[in-house]
Amino acid sequence: MSFKNLTANDVTTTMVQLYEAIPLSASIISGTYDDENIKNYTHGMFQSVSDYPYLSSSANHIFDITMGYHATSFLSSSTNTVQQAKKIDIFNEMSLMTLGVTGSQNAIRIPERDLTLDQAGSMRNLFFINFSRLITKDQIKPGTFSIKLHTGSWDTPEAGSLVTITDASASITQGTMNTQGGNYGVLYTDTPIVDGALGASAYNVGVIFYDLGVVMLTSSIFTPGVAPAGNYNKAWDINNRNLQEAFTGSSISGNCDAFRRRLVDLSFNNTTEINSTIYFCRANHNDFNYSSNPTNLSASQIRTKRVPSDQPVTYCTTVGLYGSNNELLAVAKLSEPLRKDPTTELTLRVRLDY
Repeated sequence: MSFKNLTANDVTTTMVQLYEAIPLSASIISGTYDDENIKNYTHGMFQSVSDYPYLSSSANHIFDITMGYHATSFLSSSTNTVQQAKKIDIFNEMSLMTLGVTGSQNAIRIPERDLTLDQAGSMRNLFFINFSRLITKDQIKPGTFSIKLHTGSWDTPEAGSLVTITDASASITQGTMNTQGGNYGVLYTDTPIVDGALGASAYNVGVIFYDLGVVMLTSSIFTPGVAPAGNYNKAWDINNRNLQEAFTGSSISGNCDAFRRRLVDLSFNNTTEINSTIYFCRANHNDFNYSSNPTNLSASQIRTKRVPSDQPVTYCTTVGLYGSNNELLAVAKLSEPLRKDPTTELTLRVRLDY
């Protein structure tokens, strides 16, 4: 066994990204298993969606879905409030986790349609989708997210418009807005909607946080063309409440059911980052020409050559990487022995992935 110290010039690092397409159809989310893949909790603050009945050992958690609104939302003024405190808490928690605080009073930031902090396009009534790390891996690949939603009633959701929402034209910000959740993209519809609170047309209807795997969507998607005093989508839920009545007077899980019922298709590409350290193990012409293998014996002595006039020859089969305390950290095996003598030089490239 022979040893040689590695220098800084012998080590380099690389990072590559692998992408995987994740298609999620309505048949999985709200059809195939008669909601046996939907788990509701006693706290009633969100639903968990799996790709198989959740009691099965084969089930994989896909995402959690919930909703909420800001304490100053016009919805919070309703007299028929169910789980109002929880809905406001969820809104605050998700805003704090993704956006953080702003101002001298450290007030929780309200999600904006474009995150410009101008408050003109604030989104105060939101649905939240929190994807599991199992399917997002290290992050959602920017520019690949798409979700399609029907805007019709509970009984016939397909009778309404089909809205396609993507981040394809979003400007990716690398934290310049100082968001708590890291990189984000603005979500746009293929056709403009009219915000019920602002009465203004807009294409931007939400925000996606790629590192967290969190999507925020304004409820205005389902109320096109109405004013605050309007009807807010009749028969939004199974009890024929309109959207405002359901947001305030129905449970969180009930609103999540209504959202899933209108979901047609959802897809994105996830990202897996593979970091590598590459070690160039160089054997110069005068290195590693003599074997120290204790089993390579002749007359009880280590044999280096058969004839004194011959050049020494070794065959390299293994590379070991040692730490500063001479502890063996990694072993690399060659596919076949490599001949080494004073007339040859070798450079063995060893890559560690993590």
